[in-house]
Amino acid sequence: MSLPISIWTTGAPVPEAARKRGLFFEMISAGLSAGWSGEMVDLNCEDPDVFFPAPGEVSGLVISGSPARIGDQEPWMQRTQAELRRFADAGVPILGICFGHQLLGRALGGRTGPNPQGREIGTPLYEPIAEDAYFDQAIASLEGPASLHVVMTHLDSVLEAPAGAVTLGRTQLEKNAALRFRDRVWGVQFHPEMDAELIGCYLRARRNDIEAEGLNVDELLADRREAPFGAALLREFGQICEQSQVAKS
Repeated sequence: MSLPISIWTTGAPVPEAARKRGLFFEMISAGLSAGWSGEMVDLNCEDPDVFFPAPGEVSGLVISGSPARIGDQEPWMQRTQAELRRFADAGVPILGICFGHQLLGRALGGRTGPNPQGREIGTPLYEPIAEDAYFDQAIASLEGPASLHVVMTHLDSVLEAPAGAVTLGRTQLEKNAALRFRDRVWGVQFHPEMDAELIGCYLRARRNDIEAEGLNVDELLADRREAPFGAALLREFGQICEQSQVAKS
């Protein structure tokens, strides 16, 4: 019997997005299922009574985004960071998404905080800057460079990567858009589980804040691009977990 992928959720999407596609667990599991045939289990990191599995009880781990701010360092965040260190030390395949990327960065010794470039939201172009077998396979499955848009909505970032981490890609406003923290431990500041339709939900939900910062929401809505790279990354991560499970059997 295969071990499940554990999906750690750290908050909820905006209401319109949740009505369209469900919560982060549903969004992420839908993407993983293109490359993973086994069970996926939801774990709510904000629950003070949550029971974290042992590293040997899962085939892989994905940790979601959140409206939370990394600088708040609430008790549940600190507990989750400690668990992420434990899983990373055990060699479990891990993918951190947005806030989950920041939690990994902080857990493994990096520095996190507000992005000095300000809010990044929309579908900016992703620029690969280092080789990585996982990311390269996802890119190779796409039609070409024009496909490398990603869905972004964030205020905070991994400002300084942990020692030994490799920056795999960047966007115009995010120097650490993707990091390989360790062998089989990755984080992305963007949302691979989302698409152009869902980022539209975020733009509408946060219109007042975004426009107060001097950005034009209508222009951002009009400039949206599809972002198949994210779906490819989730599919390939599912494959990594599938292969990891086979190796253990």
